Amino acid sequence: MSGHPFAIEEYVRWSDVDHAGIIFYGAYVRFFEIAETEMFRAAGLPYSQFFEQMGLWLPRVHFDCDFRYPARLDDRLRVVTYVSRFGRTSLTLSFDVWHVDAGQLAAAAREVLVCTDRTSLAPIPVPAELRTALGPFVFTETAVRAMAVPAAGMSS
Repeated sequence: MSGHPFAIEEYVRWSDVDHAGIIFYGAYVRFFEIAETEMFRAAGLPYSQFFEQMGLWLPRVHFDCDFRYPARLDDRLRVVTYVSRFGRTSLTLSFDVWHVDAGQLAAAAREVLVCTDRTSLAPIPVPAELRTALGPFVFTETAVRAMAVPAAGMSS
């Protein structure tokens, strides 16, 4: 492994917070979606073309998230995104959300995506082209956390 995982920065917006002024847990999904989409774009796989070109879908079959530090309205968050595992028919994306000003890990999440045929939705092997394109973004959690708070937009 070399380089850096992919990262974006985004502010907590009014629509993200609850009555207590803390980011609502479901709002994190928006941050994860933006980071995932931009990581694929950085890998040369823009979603507007990727699914049709590869003849597959990537439905999510598992999602979990640990919330560790509160984020509030207008806090700047850095979402670090990386592939933490390739399986035969699946890949696991991991997301570390850093509270930039506090330097604290605000949330850590994982999504398992399964490669499926576009017509039958039956699982298919992860294409070599996808593995190769996302290869620069494959990291272990330990390696990513050792990098502390990577800068936004950094990739390998």
